[in-house]
Amino acid sequence: MKHFKDVAYTYQDTLSTLYPPSETKQLFLMAYAFVTGKNSTHYMLNSTNEITETSLQQFLSILEELRTGRPIQHILGKADFYGLHLSVNEHTLIPRPETEELVEWIVREHQHREQLSILDIGTGSGCIALALKKHLPPAQVDAIDLQGAAIEVARKNAANLNLSVNFIQADILEWDSFMQKNQQYDVIVSNPPYITPNEQKDMHSNVLLFEPYNALFVEAQAPLLFYDVIAEMGKKHLSLQGSLYFEINQYLGSETSELLRKKGYKQVALRQDLNGVDRMIKASL
Repeated sequence: MKHFKDVAYTYQDTLSTLYPPSETKQLFLMAYAFVTGKNSTHYMLNSTNEITETSLQQFLSILEELRTGRPIQHILGKADFYGLHLSVNEHTLIPRPETEELVEWIVREHQHREQLSILDIGTGSGCIALALKKHLPPAQVDAIDLQGAAIEVARKNAANLNLSVNFIQADILEWDSFMQKNQQYDVIVSNPPYITPNEQKDMHSNVLLFEPYNALFVEAQAPLLFYDVIAEMGKKHLSLQGSLYFEINQYLGSETSELLRKKGYKQVALRQDLNGVDRMIKASL
């Protein structure tokens, strides 16, 4: 392999049984950006350039890990989310484009407010909390996660981005034990675990084997557990004009909407993502 295009072909051949061609191409371009510090446009203009031995070894090292199914974000130790460059590892979910749409919804609705308090539940890498703080600078942002290892990653990201977010290790299922009695939030947002065991058969092995199970899956008998608990908390801790925002299971949009209405939320809005599936809900009392 003498040229960058030769490496691209090797990626396509080696990963053909794991990923479709379009995804393999994207994996190569992410590796290219990491190794060279250049973007995909640079590659298109320089694909026939000769590659150094050092760079070749980096590409091959990344490819060897990709062959195991390990996500490239974990291999590179970073992921992009809503314009932010974040550190990620096996303790945090890899941020998804669908979650960027949830952030966009909140930003658009609150970008002109001079005061705002936000709580992000199940923060993981801190992607939602940090993106909201970046684009809504006046906001006071708190974020909680059950896992101390995830909180450590989120705090590292906040420090790297010079963004002020208060990260708290806590169990949302026991919210009444740590929430201050009079604490009020204008926005409570969560992308909680919502995938049921029956859906595992349709998921790629790089998710099942390498991303934190407890951040993804719920028990089959209680698929809306976290929505139920957070909605109950919201009844006590949302401000007068406050709202809940959730990412949801695409197959349970109607059920989630009905749960929120039964909890007393009078304004419930269900939205689809760019793929045309139910993915986000906003609810206000």
